[in-house]
Amino acid sequence: MTGEEIRKKAVRIALLLIIVVVVLCAGYLKVVLTWSYSKGERIGYVQKFSEKGWLCKTWEGELQMLPVPGALPEKFQFSVRDKTVIGKINSSMGKKVALFYEQHKGVPTNCFGESEYFAVDVKSLE
Repeated sequence: MTGEEIRKKAVRIALLLIIVVVVLCAGYLKVVLTWSYSKGERIGYVQKFSEKGWLCKTWEGELQMLPVPGALPEKFQFSVRDKTVIGKINSSMGKKVALFYEQHKGVPTNCFGESEYFAVDVKSLE
């Protein structure tokens, strides 16, 4: 084999490795964002909800959960990706709501949300 053939083969192998890494990363991201570790619902008042980020803009919120008598109030941090849910949350600010969420573990970056809890629906209880 000549030096030219070896160089061409090395470039092909490098390109193949790059393609494999990109495909594996995209597959991992797809699985992490579609498969939920847990699902649930929290009840309380949305006390903070805003769009944040320098490069990756995400909607982040804070739900002041209703305390059990004798217990301290607890805050629930969540992120939102769905535009219809963003509109529902904005229209229900100050009202008692049920926030339905999915937990996604292993999301590799904050570009999808700062929290691992993603609100998928909200229902006003007032």
